[in-house]
Amino acid sequence: MSVVKSDLIKELSNNYPNFLRRDLVKLVDIILEEMQNSLKRGERVELRDIFTIESRIQKARISRNPKTNEKINTPEKKTVLMKISKEWSKKINEKI
Repeated sequence: MSVVKSDLIKELSNNYPNFLRRDLVKLVDIILEEMQNSLKRGERVELRDIFTIESRIQKARISRNPKTNEKINTPEKKTVLMKISKEWSKKINEKI
């Protein structure tokens, strides 16, 4: 399930009619940018009782091309790990 930023802003504007749409757009942009910058710095992002996101370093390794069996050096890179809370997981997986 993916969430599109425009849908998120639309939902926020419907739920909070007192806020201007452009203010909500700025707010969402700031939040997403701060989350991205925190992950770049190697920090953990946690929204209590919802989810946590953290960046992990995947070590450099020697991998192979399955088609040709050729060995390839894969450099070190960062990956993102997201864990959702048990409560949200239950809510998402409930049958309607």
